[in-house]
Amino acid sequence: MPVEIQGLLKRFREGDRVALSRIISLVENDHPSSPLILDTLYPLTGKALRVGVTGPPGAGKSTLVDHIAAQMRADSRRVGIVAVDPTSPFSGGALLGDRVRMSNVSLDEGVFIRSMASRGSPGGLAWKTLEVCEVMDAFGVDRIIVETVGVGQGELEIADEAHSTVVVLVPESGDGVQAMKAGLMEIGDIFVINKSDRESADVARRMLDSAIELKQVKNGWRPPVLSTVALEGKGVEELHRKIEEHLALLLTSGNIEHRRRECVRAKIIEILRNRIIQFAWEHNKLGRLIDAEVVSVMAGGSTPYRSADSLLREIGQ
Repeated sequence: MPVEIQGLLKRFREGDRVALSRIISLVENDHPSSPLILDTLYPLTGKALRVGVTGPPGAGKSTLVDHIAAQMRADSRRVGIVAVDPTSPFSGGALLGDRVRMSNVSLDEGVFIRSMASRGSPGGLAWKTLEVCEVMDAFGVDRIIVETVGVGQGELEIADEAHSTVVVLVPESGDGVQAMKAGLMEIGDIFVINKSDRESADVARRMLDSAIELKQVKNGWRPPVLSTVALEGKGVEELHRKIEEHLALLLTSGNIEHRRRECVRAKIIEILRNRIIQFAWEHNKLGRLIDAEVVSVMAGGSTPYRSADSLLREIGQ
């Protein structure tokens, strides 16, 4: 391991926030030392609980996350926030800075906020989100809040990343109907009607309550529907209490251990898949082979399906 990386990890273990930020940047940008860093830090993970906050754009997720984090800090918990923003078409970086919308906790030394670019991920989560969560976990935070981009029906990846998922909707835009269509009903552990001071809030809440009545109770938990006005902080204390109740239930039931096992399995498969592809590119000159197959398909001598089978046999030799 390079000497400078060793020094960075030493500062990280001593609680240096600058070192944390630097390591997250190395991981997010696929630095050559990134796999070794993650391997070194992995034994320190497994303590933080992750809360996903998802929902359509404009629902007030960032403001709500700000207040939830403040409630967690009131419980003396260290909090990490991973805010996945739209990707800039020019720089490839995060388009919006969530620190602007998190005035309650942005200067709190017990809170670390990281904005990440979605980089085209259709489910509202960046590819590197889980690894960034692992780094924060190793740093010693107690709770990690993951806020998604907010792309409507594509928000379902969050259920694989978070232990507890909060779906944030607004009253007047028919989001309750969209939630039922999009599968958000399946992933939500807690539903929030934000901006509930608007006229149609009661209708939206009744609609969601009716839909949830049809859901099967899972692990003894029926998702509640809560009302908040994030800009005023109204209803956030109850929301925080429900989040902690759900996490406590997961801990006592052993469900979190099951989720961690599934997450580890998925992670191993992801790493293996990426390394097989990398190995194939490096050792089998896969690019040249694919180009030859493209020529064959275009000439009518093969099909994409037969070409893929042929490439698979070539890689396996």
